[in-house]
Amino acid sequence: MAERSFKTEVQQLRLGEGAEFRGEGILAVTKALLQSGVAYVGGYQGAPISHLMDVLADAQEIMDDLGVHFESSASEAAAAAMLAASVNYPLRGAVAWKSTVGTNVASDALANLASGGVIGGALVIVGEDYGEGSSIMQERTHAFAMKSQMWLLDPRPNLPSIVQAVEHGFALSEASSTPVMLEMRVRACHVYGRFTARDNRKPAFGVRDAMMAPRRDTSRIVLPPASFQHEHEKVRDRWPAAVAYIRDHGLNEIFADGSKDVGIILQGGMYNQVIRALQRAGLSDAFGKVSIPLYVMNVTYPLVDDELVAFCVTKRAVLMVEEGQPEFLEQALHTILRRADVQTRVHGKDMLPMAGEYTAAVMHAGISAFLQRHLPAHAPAIPVATPAAAAPMPEIHGRPPSFCTGCPERPIFTALKLVERELGAHHISADIGCHLFSILPPFNLGNTTMGYGLGWAGAAALNDKTSQRRTISFMGDGGFWHNGLTSGVGNAVFNKSDNVLVVVDNGYSAATGGQDILSSGAANANRSTGNKIERAVRGVGVNWVRTIEHTYSVGKMAAVLREALTTKTLGPKVIVASSECQLNRQRRVKPLIRDAIRQGRRVVRERFGVDPDSCTGDHSCIRLSGCPSLSIAPNPDKLRRDPVAAVDNSCVGCGVCGEVSHAAILCPSFYRAEIISNPTGWDRLRHRLSQAVIHFLQRRMAHA
Repeated sequence: MAERSFKTEVQQLRLGEGAEFRGEGILAVTKALLQSGVAYVGGYQGAPISHLMDVLADAQEIMDDLGVHFESSASEAAAAAMLAASVNYPLRGAVAWKSTVGTNVASDALANLASGGVIGGALVIVGEDYGEGSSIMQERTHAFAMKSQMWLLDPRPNLPSIVQAVEHGFALSEASSTPVMLEMRVRACHVYGRFTARDNRKPAFGVRDAMMAPRRDTSRIVLPPASFQHEHEKVRDRWPAAVAYIRDHGLNEIFADGSKDVGIILQGGMYNQVIRALQRAGLSDAFGKVSIPLYVMNVTYPLVDDELVAFCVTKRAVLMVEEGQPEFLEQALHTILRRADVQTRVHGKDMLPMAGEYTAAVMHAGISAFLQRHLPAHAPAIPVATPAAAAPMPEIHGRPPSFCTGCPERPIFTALKLVERELGAHHISADIGCHLFSILPPFNLGNTTMGYGLGWAGAAALNDKTSQRRTISFMGDGGFWHNGLTSGVGNAVFNKSDNVLVVVDNGYSAATGGQDILSSGAANANRSTGNKIERAVRGVGVNWVRTIEHTYSVGKMAAVLREALTTKTLGPKVIVASSECQLNRQRRVKPLIRDAIRQGRRVVRERFGVDPDSCTGDHSCIRLSGCPSLSIAPNPDKLRRDPVAAVDNSCVGCGVCGEVSHAAILCPSFYRAEIISNPTGWDRLRHRLSQAVIHFLQRRMAHA
């Protein structure tokens, strides 16, 4: 069950020649793939292209009609390896994943693909997750494109440019026998717009055709002496062919050349921020009609030397707008101009930050500095920081990201905190996924994280047979199937690890939007689900395995953790902590509840609350749970100072907050309430009787 359904939106993928297409960037990419005659598509979900995988899944029927094969790949490496179909056959194929971490996972397959080359168009759509809102290390795809000599497209973030980039990406790949990477930044994925659609195309040569007529060419396989020839072929044939295609088809764009003797060279993905900064300087309108020359690199690798020389030769100075570091493009621009004996002054990281996201504010400051130096008549004033006002700013408490309300992963780490109170602190190797929030307050658990599915491998060095303590590692069910089964579990079995792994099984690839995986419980018409993690673990040789089917039972969770850490049994120990992701559960259950209430059926929902009279103000429920529905409220007792705990209306009734207060015994100040919609006569009678008894007892106490 994906985070969002695109069943309605994907109907636009059927639009034909001349129709107006409206939607998000990710939907436009899918339409462009179908218009380009793609034969197969694969990928692995991850921000910011998770929704692209959801769109492709929801468009399965449309792709089936066109004869397009789609796979939701087990990992980025599996997706990249799919492109091998374009090595020997004129098949257009596309794959997608989150970069740069996904590109790292796929690097082995991509390096082989780029070395041998392709005859069918091979397109890699990478979600460039760089910037302040990123969830990964701050790296760029550009270095990988240069390393393997794969061409890199970075289109202006509007739908027509994105669609053209997809279509030209396939043609550029075929013209140069080289796989092409299409960089989709976060804003480009979610930009909304329109473009004029074209008819979808069935692949002229399909997957079935390739299977029925196998071909092989050993010169495309990376073995000596062919591998040595591939390097020469890249430089002698493929690179010039790519440059010629880029130049002949005008993939890079020039605006307002000749209007000024200074200019700006920019990555295509930076176009909107540059236009906004120029608009504030009075050098552009809101629609991009500029009065300063711009050279827009919709292709950031390879560069077209003669285009750059022609743009710069008439300029006193240019500003190179390149987000991130190192400054690959700025260095290349210096080299190109100096070799051509062009002495144009090049600015870049001397006026813009070396690292970090180029937001509109950052761009405004950098471009303003450039204009003040070289075009002062058009330069806006740069705000000067002034001392803060005398009045002190109120302190704002940090609010780190945490688990959702009712998340089944929260009680796992609550139980671990309780066990560590008894057994002492342990080294904890974390992993990528929702469970990584455990490194933050209130849990503060986790020493390192090395990558998706590498939780157990991250503790592999700490495997000493004389130690009195065991390490604890975590990985999610998504990471388990992605990489963890081999790199973590298999590695631990092979090396006779005596440590503990907890597989957090919430039923989905939850952190990327709730996509189904091998062990998902729900039936999926197009995928195989219901494959048990415990069975896979035992299959590679783990003998000590425990499965907890209801992680909300803090007592049971603590007991199995204690057993794993203290048992005399040697060898790897695996705990499968299984409960459905609460977000996905609510997406499934809430519509059913609404329908039942509308139909007049009796529906019972549970909520928890706190009796302020009995709450002691200890707040262990908050310290050991951290549930967003828990807060504090003023103490109604004027003789007590400590605020009491309070539960807001976002509570989903999981009960963890009450359990953790007394180590799996419901705290006396918590109560559980049933909210009954469409109550029966018996419900109403029982409610009246209970109210009467309560009022009787209250009056009796008042007169005592």
